[in-house]
Amino acid sequence: MSDFDSDNLSENEWEENGDLAWNEFDWELYLREQESAIHRYLGFYESLKASPDRIDEVADRMGWDRADAEEVEEREQPDKVLFSDEIYTLQKNPVYIATKALFLSLRKSWELIAANPASVPQPLALNFLSALHRCEEQSVMAIHALDFGDYTMAICLFKRALAALNECFAQIGSDTADGVAAVRDAREDLRVRLFDIREIWLRVISDCREDTEKQADDEA
Repeated sequence: MSDFDSDNLSENEWEENGDLAWNEFDWELYLREQESAIHRYLGFYESLKASPDRIDEVADRMGWDRADAEEVEEREQPDKVLFSDEIYTLQKNPVYIATKALFLSLRKSWELIAANPASVPQPLALNFLSALHRCEEQSVMAIHALDFGDYTMAICLFKRALAALNECFAQIGSDTADGVAAVRDAREDLRVRLFDIREIWLRVISDCREDTEKQADDEA
């Protein structure tokens, strides 16, 4: 089973925390902690990007395939108050963290490339960013469906996200992109990250299909 197994998600954890009362300051600290997880993932990814097994190795560094994941985080950041023990939200979903981290790295890379309109045609710059936005938007909705246990809808939304991902590949592989030195220089790195996003989603889709088949067998 992959490190992004859908069985490792919320399972109605909201109901268990129904009486939790946090003020705005508490939620801000919580959100900052979850945002730091995205940057932590990206830091591991950058350090391991030369490895062919980087997706699994980063997941291991994040503690997602360990039963004592909370102990790993506390050991790495002993002075930090971890709100993650108290409540589950979408921001803690491993698929969400990995997806947001890789899209963040893609946007940052592309913004550096396309910042100079003299070096990158503006239609190409805007079209690639637009495709990235559509892709990320569909994937976040898919992860929402995943968290609610609607695996069939999650599959459909991930397929839409994959279609938008193909558009990203098409943009940087176009004839226009071939004529831009800055894009040619960065293209391989962009493609690697896009392929890794696709690999993560395909794993989740496979897990979702297994779960829906099990549910159908149980109901038969």
